[in-house]
Amino acid sequence: MTNYELRDYPDRELLAMDLANQIAGELRSALGHRERVALAVPGGTSPGPVFDALCAADLDWSRVDVLLTDERWVPESSARSNTRLVRERLLTDRAAAARYLPLYAAADTPEDKLAGLAEAIAPSLPLAVVLLGMGADMHTASLFPGADKLAEALASDAPILLPMRASGAPEPRITLTAPVLDGAMKKHVVILGAEKRAVLKKARGLPPQEAPVNAILDEAVVHWAE
Repeated sequence: MTNYELRDYPDRELLAMDLANQIAGELRSALGHRERVALAVPGGTSPGPVFDALCAADLDWSRVDVLLTDERWVPESSARSNTRLVRERLLTDRAAAARYLPLYAAADTPEDKLAGLAEAIAPSLPLAVVLLGMGADMHTASLFPGADKLAEALASDAPILLPMRASGAPEPRITLTAPVLDGAMKKHVVILGAEKRAVLKKARGLPPQEAPVNAILDEAVVHWAE
């Protein structure tokens, strides 16, 4: 059974501000022990307000590596690119000094560029902080139930990155694997609304193959607001 801390907030604005402050503090602390630290963040709309607050945090962003937890295999010019959100809302203000580690390179398939992308990320591990979301199907990052390489991505000896294809995903994805995400020094999960709260409850006790979010929930902090 996974053990995590669940924090309730009266509204989403307070959640975003409190979580941004906490992440900033954890990055500052990590920078006291390491020359460089890494922050992995999700795409989608939920983390946007967190990014808006975090980007102004007073810390040495020039020593922070920022990367996505997962990305759609589309160019940055695509409206479906998670990188666009990160550049527009996180890698701005003080955080513009951070180094961005991409999960996409121009090629037809993720397999064509996987090795080089993983090689660039390897020196930044373990992650200092990871921020994740959770889908209504209990996926996190691009670890989808029923995805073609889910078992490989959940394995304790999984590589850093894997391509992932799932029936509900229009294009291939590339994702950090479960041991990389779970190996972060600090783990945060944001869920919003009553439906996601019910999904989190439903996931409890299920194997990661059915509820991939359970692969990263142990010792995580889950932040919830209606």
